[in-house]
Amino acid sequence: MSTTATPDHAHQGGGRMRRIARFPLTWLLVGLLGVGAVSAVAASGPPVLAVLGAGAAVAVYWAVMRFVAGRSTPEIARRGAGREALTGAGIGLGFVLVSALLIAIFGGYSFTWSSGNVLSVVFAMVSVSVGAAVTEELMFRGLALQALERLFGSRAAVAITALAFGGMHLANPGATGWSSLAIALEAGVLLGAAYLWRRSIWFVAGLHFAWNATEGLLGIPVSGHVAPGLLTTHVTGPALLTGGEFGLEASIVPVVVSVLLTVPMFIRARRRGDLVPMRRGGR
Repeated sequence: MSTTATPDHAHQGGGRMRRIARFPLTWLLVGLLGVGAVSAVAASGPPVLAVLGAGAAVAVYWAVMRFVAGRSTPEIARRGAGREALTGAGIGLGFVLVSALLIAIFGGYSFTWSSGNVLSVVFAMVSVSVGAAVTEELMFRGLALQALERLFGSRAAVAITALAFGGMHLANPGATGWSSLAIALEAGVLLGAAYLWRRSIWFVAGLHFAWNATEGLLGIPVSGHVAPGLLTTHVTGPALLTGGEFGLEASIVPVVVSVLLTVPMFIRARRRGDLVPMRRGGR
Protein backbone atom coordinates (compact mmCIF):
# COMPACT_ATOMS: atom_id res chain seq x y z
CA MET A 1 0.00 0.00 0.00
CA SER A 2 1.38 3.39 -0.98
CA THR A 3 2.11 5.83 1.89
CA THR A 4 2.46 8.84 -0.39
CA ALA A 5 0.17 11.68 0.73
CA THR A 6 -2.61 12.51 -1.69
CA PRO A 7 -2.98 16.15 -2.78
CA ASP A 8 -6.00 16.50 -0.49
CA HIS A 9 -4.09 15.11 2.49
CA ALA A 10 -1.09 17.34 1.74
CA HIS A 11 -3.36 20.34 1.48
CA GLN A 12 -5.03 19.49 4.78
CA GLY A 13 -1.65 19.02 6.47
CA GLY A 14 -0.39 22.31 5.11
CA GLY A 15 -3.54 24.08 6.23
CA ARG A 16 -3.22 22.64 9.72
CA MET A 17 0.40 23.77 10.04
CA ARG A 18 -0.54 27.20 8.76
CA ARG A 19 -3.29 27.52 11.37
CA ILE A 20 -0.88 26.48 14.12
CA ALA A 21 1.75 28.96 12.94
CA ARG A 22 -0.79 31.76 12.74
CA PHE A 23 -2.23 31.14 16.19
CA PRO A 24 -1.22 34.20 18.26
CA LEU A 25 0.66 32.29 20.96
CA THR A 26 2.77 30.53 18.30
CA TRP A 27 4.08 33.64 16.60
CA LEU A 28 4.36 35.35 19.97
CA LEU A 29 6.74 32.64 21.22
CA VAL A 30 8.75 32.52 17.99
CA GLY A 31 9.04 36.30 17.92
CA LEU A 32 10.08 36.57 21.58
CA LEU A 33 12.78 33.97 21.06
CA GLY A 34 14.09 35.70 17.95
CA VAL A 35 14.04 39.29 19.16
CA GLY A 36 15.19 38.22 22.64
CA ALA A 37 18.21 36.42 21.16
CA VAL A 38 19.20 39.51 19.17
CA SER A 39 18.78 41.67 22.28
CA ALA A 40 20.96 39.36 24.37
CA VAL A 41 23.77 39.41 21.82
CA ALA A 42 23.60 43.20 21.41
CA ALA A 43 23.64 43.78 25.17
CA SER A 44 26.92 41.93 25.52
CA GLY A 45 28.90 44.27 23.28
CA PRO A 46 29.88 47.95 22.95
CA PRO A 47 27.18 50.65 22.77
CA VAL A 48 27.22 50.82 18.96
CA LEU A 49 26.23 47.15 18.88
CA ALA A 50 22.98 48.09 20.64
CA VAL A 51 21.99 50.27 17.67
CA LEU A 52 22.86 47.53 15.18
CA GLY A 53 20.95 45.07 17.33
CA ALA A 54 17.89 47.29 17.21
CA GLY A 55 17.95 47.19 13.41
CA ALA A 56 18.40 43.41 13.43
CA ALA A 57 15.51 43.06 15.90
CA VAL A 58 13.20 44.98 13.56
CA ALA A 59 14.20 42.64 10.71
CA VAL A 60 13.50 39.56 12.87
CA TYR A 61 10.15 40.99 13.93
CA TRP A 62 9.17 41.67 10.31
CA ALA A 63 10.17 38.14 9.26
CA VAL A 64 8.17 36.51 12.08
CA MET A 65 5.09 38.58 11.32
CA ARG A 66 5.39 38.01 7.57
CA PHE A 67 6.27 34.31 7.43
CA VAL A 68 4.90 32.89 10.70
CA ALA A 69 1.94 35.10 11.62
CA GLY A 70 1.11 35.75 7.96
CA ARG A 71 0.21 39.38 8.47
CA SER A 72 1.38 42.79 7.33
CA THR A 73 3.29 45.13 9.64
CA PRO A 74 1.91 48.68 9.39
CA GLU A 75 3.16 49.29 12.93
CA ILE A 76 6.76 49.40 11.64
CA ALA A 77 6.03 51.13 8.33
CA ARG A 78 8.82 53.43 7.16
CA ARG A 79 6.39 56.10 6.02
CA GLY A 80 5.84 58.49 8.90
CA ALA A 81 8.30 56.62 11.14
CA GLY A 82 10.38 59.71 11.87
CA ARG A 83 7.36 61.79 12.78
CA GLU A 84 5.98 59.11 15.08
CA ALA A 85 9.34 58.57 16.79
CA LEU A 86 9.90 62.29 17.35
CA THR A 87 6.37 62.79 18.70
CA GLY A 88 6.81 59.90 21.10
CA ALA A 89 10.24 61.18 22.12
CA GLY A 90 8.78 64.59 22.89
CA ILE A 91 6.24 63.02 25.22
CA GLY A 92 8.90 60.88 26.89
CA LEU A 93 11.20 63.86 27.35
CA GLY A 94 8.43 65.96 28.86
CA PHE A 95 7.32 63.11 31.11
CA VAL A 96 10.75 62.67 32.70
CA LEU A 97 11.56 66.39 32.95
CA VAL A 98 8.22 67.22 34.59
CA SER A 99 8.54 64.30 37.02
CA ALA A 100 12.14 65.20 37.95
CA LEU A 101 11.26 68.88 38.32
CA LEU A 102 8.38 68.10 40.66
CA ILE A 103 10.62 65.89 42.79
CA ALA A 104 13.23 68.67 42.88
CA ILE A 105 10.60 71.22 43.91
CA PHE A 106 9.65 68.99 46.84
CA GLY A 107 13.33 68.77 47.84
CA GLY A 108 14.08 65.26 46.64
CA TYR A 109 16.54 66.01 43.81
CA SER A 110 19.36 68.47 43.26
CA PHE A 111 21.76 68.43 40.34
CA THR A 112 25.42 69.25 39.68
CA TRP A 113 27.42 69.09 36.46
CA SER A 114 29.52 65.95 36.03
CA SER A 115 33.04 65.95 34.68
CA GLY A 116 33.83 63.80 31.68
CA ASN A 117 33.74 63.68 27.90
CA VAL A 118 30.32 65.02 26.88
CA LEU A 119 30.30 63.37 23.45
CA SER A 120 31.24 59.93 24.73
CA VAL A 121 28.67 60.11 27.53
CA VAL A 122 25.90 61.18 25.16
CA PHE A 123 26.85 58.61 22.50
CA ALA A 124 26.90 55.74 24.98
CA MET A 125 23.60 56.74 26.62
CA VAL A 126 21.80 57.32 23.32
CA SER A 127 23.06 54.05 21.81
CA VAL A 128 22.09 51.89 24.76
CA SER A 129 18.71 53.65 25.05
CA VAL A 130 17.93 53.07 21.37
CA GLY A 131 18.71 49.37 21.67
CA ALA A 132 16.64 48.88 24.82
CA ALA A 133 13.68 50.91 23.59
CA VAL A 134 13.35 49.24 20.19
CA THR A 135 13.85 45.64 21.33
CA GLU A 136 11.62 45.94 24.40
CA GLU A 137 8.84 47.63 22.46
CA LEU A 138 8.99 45.02 19.71
CA MET A 139 8.65 42.30 22.34
CA PHE A 140 6.04 43.85 24.62
CA ARG A 141 3.92 46.11 22.44
CA GLY A 142 4.67 44.61 19.02
CA LEU A 143 4.46 40.90 19.84
CA ALA A 144 2.91 40.36 23.27
CA LEU A 145 0.27 43.08 23.26
CA GLN A 146 -0.91 42.30 19.72
CA ALA A 147 -1.02 38.54 20.31
CA LEU A 148 -2.89 38.88 23.60
CA GLU A 149 -5.18 41.50 22.09
CA ARG A 150 -6.30 38.97 19.49
CA LEU A 151 -7.02 36.45 22.22
CA PHE A 152 -8.50 38.54 25.02
CA GLY A 153 -9.09 42.10 23.77
CA SER A 154 -7.20 45.37 24.14
CA ARG A 155 -7.78 46.12 27.82
CA ALA A 156 -6.78 42.68 29.03
CA ALA A 157 -3.72 42.73 26.75
CA VAL A 158 -2.55 46.03 28.23
CA ALA A 159 -3.07 44.74 31.78
CA ILE A 160 -1.18 41.48 31.17
CA THR A 161 1.74 43.08 29.32
CA ALA A 162 1.99 45.83 31.94
CA LEU A 163 2.29 43.30 34.76
CA ALA A 164 4.84 41.32 32.75
CA PHE A 165 6.82 44.49 32.01
CA GLY A 166 6.90 45.39 35.70
CA GLY A 167 7.81 41.83 36.67
CA MET A 168 10.71 41.81 34.21
CA HIS A 169 12.28 44.69 36.16
CA LEU A 170 12.03 42.87 39.49
CA ALA A 171 15.52 41.43 38.97
CA ASN A 172 17.10 44.88 38.49
CA PRO A 173 19.44 46.36 41.11
CA GLY A 174 17.54 47.89 44.02
CA ALA A 175 14.18 46.57 42.79
CA THR A 176 11.29 45.98 45.18
CA GLY A 177 7.70 44.88 44.82
CA TRP A 178 6.69 48.54 44.78
CA SER A 179 9.18 49.49 42.06
CA SER A 180 7.89 46.72 39.80
CA LEU A 181 4.28 47.71 40.43
CA ALA A 182 5.15 51.35 39.74
CA ILE A 183 6.81 50.40 36.43
CA ALA A 184 3.79 48.30 35.51
CA LEU A 185 1.53 51.31 36.05
CA GLU A 186 3.64 54.20 34.78
CA ALA A 187 5.41 52.42 31.93
CA GLY A 188 3.53 49.23 31.10
CA VAL A 189 0.08 50.82 31.06
CA LEU A 190 1.28 54.11 29.58
CA LEU A 191 3.20 52.49 26.72
CA GLY A 192 0.32 50.09 26.10
CA ALA A 193 -2.14 52.97 25.87
CA ALA A 194 0.29 54.87 23.65
CA TYR A 195 0.47 51.94 21.26
CA LEU A 196 -3.31 51.50 21.11
CA TRP A 197 -3.62 55.22 20.34
CA ARG A 198 -1.01 55.45 17.58
CA ARG A 199 -0.61 51.79 16.50
CA SER A 200 3.05 52.58 15.84
CA ILE A 201 6.11 50.86 17.28
CA TRP A 202 8.12 53.95 16.34
CA PHE A 203 5.91 56.11 18.56
CA VAL A 204 6.25 53.94 21.67
CA ALA A 205 9.93 53.28 21.00
CA GLY A 206 10.53 57.04 20.73
CA LEU A 207 8.73 57.60 24.02
CA HIS A 208 10.65 54.78 25.70
CA PHE A 209 13.98 55.96 24.27
CA ALA A 210 13.60 59.56 25.42
CA TRP A 211 12.48 58.38 28.86
CA ASN A 212 15.61 56.25 29.39
CA ALA A 213 18.05 58.63 27.74
CA THR A 214 16.81 61.69 29.63
CA GLU A 215 16.97 59.88 32.96
CA GLY A 216 20.48 58.66 32.24
CA LEU A 217 21.80 62.03 31.10
CA LEU A 218 20.34 63.64 34.24
CA GLY A 219 22.35 61.17 36.30
CA ILE A 220 19.28 59.35 37.61
CA PRO A 221 19.48 55.53 37.79
CA VAL A 222 17.48 53.96 34.95
CA SER A 223 15.43 51.19 36.55
CA GLY A 224 18.20 50.61 39.06
CA HIS A 225 21.05 50.78 36.55
CA VAL A 226 23.58 53.57 37.17
CA ALA A 227 25.62 54.98 34.29
CA PRO A 228 27.66 58.18 33.82
CA GLY A 229 25.45 61.13 32.87
CA LEU A 230 25.95 64.77 32.04
CA LEU A 231 24.65 65.64 35.51
CA THR A 232 24.91 64.03 38.91
CA THR A 233 21.66 63.72 40.84
CA HIS A 234 21.80 64.14 44.61
CA VAL A 235 18.92 62.40 46.37
CA THR A 236 17.43 63.41 49.70
CA GLY A 237 14.11 62.60 51.31
CA PRO A 238 11.81 59.57 51.41
CA ALA A 239 12.13 56.85 48.78
CA LEU A 240 8.46 57.17 47.91
CA LEU A 241 9.21 60.67 46.64
CA THR A 242 12.65 60.10 45.09
CA GLY A 243 12.57 56.45 44.11
CA GLY A 244 15.64 55.79 46.25
CA GLU A 245 18.42 53.65 44.77
CA PHE A 246 16.15 52.31 42.03
CA GLY A 247 15.65 55.75 40.49
CA LEU A 248 12.79 57.84 39.21
CA GLU A 249 10.52 54.93 38.28
CA ALA A 250 10.09 53.95 41.94
CA SER A 251 8.80 57.43 42.84
CA ILE A 252 5.09 58.07 43.26
CA VAL A 253 5.43 61.26 41.20
CA PRO A 254 5.79 59.66 37.72
CA VAL A 255 3.01 57.22 38.58
CA VAL A 256 0.64 60.17 39.04
CA VAL A 257 1.98 62.00 35.98
CA SER A 258 1.61 58.87 33.86
CA VAL A 259 -2.10 58.64 34.71
CA LEU A 260 -2.58 62.15 33.32
CA LEU A 261 -1.06 60.94 30.04
CA THR A 262 -2.60 57.47 29.91
CA VAL A 263 -6.26 58.45 30.31
CA PRO A 264 -6.47 60.73 27.24
CA MET A 265 -4.55 58.16 25.18
CA PHE A 266 -7.10 55.48 26.02
CA ILE A 267 -9.95 57.89 25.28
CA ARG A 268 -8.51 58.77 21.86
CA ALA A 269 -7.93 55.10 21.01
CA ARG A 270 -11.54 54.29 21.93
CA ARG A 271 -12.92 57.20 19.92
CA ARG A 272 -10.97 56.02 16.89
CA GLY A 273 -12.48 52.55 17.31
CA ASP A 274 -9.05 50.97 17.79
CA LEU A 275 -9.85 49.00 20.95
CA VAL A 276 -10.52 45.31 20.42
CA PRO A 277 -13.34 44.02 22.68
CA MET A 278 -12.84 41.03 24.94
CA ARG A 279 -13.12 37.81 23.00
CA ARG A 280 -12.42 34.10 23.14
CA GLY A 281 -10.00 32.37 20.83
CA GLY A 282 -7.51 33.76 18.33
CA ARG A 283 -8.21 35.18 14.95
